[in-house]
Amino acid sequence: MKNSFSQKCETEYFNTDSGFSYELLGDCILKYMTASNLENCTPVILCIGTDRATGDCLGPLVGERMVNFCDKYKVYGTLHSPVHALNIKEVIYSIYESIENPFVIAIDAALGISHHIGNITVSNCPIFPGKGVNKKLPAIGDISITGIVNVSGKHPGLLQSTRLYTVMQLAEYISDALKYSISYFEDF
Repeated sequence: MKNSFSQKCETEYFNTDSGFSYELLGDCILKYMTASNLENCTPVILCIGTDRATGDCLGPLVGERMVNFCDKYKVYGTLHSPVHALNIKEVIYSIYESIENPFVIAIDAALGISHHIGNITVSNCPIFPGKGVNKKLPAIGDISITGIVNVSGKHPGLLQSTRLYTVMQLAEYISDALKYSISYFEDF
């Protein structure tokens, strides 16, 4: 990863209910991409999650929408081949072993406070997958994108009881924004 944990993390929130366009989200992603030195990098879109819990399928849904979009970007994590708690360490190892100078855009579902459900965050720092459900997994990403799918709390079924509509809406916004930022970035 190019980012270090000591750098100042910036996180921006986007509310899908406020009528913003995916271009605004894409501009934010593009801002973080252009702030990084991507010369000689291979962009990687790492979509984390599983299709076995509605709230956790955000990543694989985004991956499914991105997998055939751009040949220059590598996509990990689809509905067919998800990246989840049981295989994420091996996938991260594989990325850094098989791809020269990867630039990782990590995407995952997140839990938050009730009025943040439906928000998307974009950060110039790594993501900590599984943190919302108390899993200790490795941090990953030069840029991280999360979709807040439900409230955090002690109830064990929060990810299973998440509305599919919320997850689908977030996946559409994120994938459209990624496509927009990739197309714009490729024009440089």
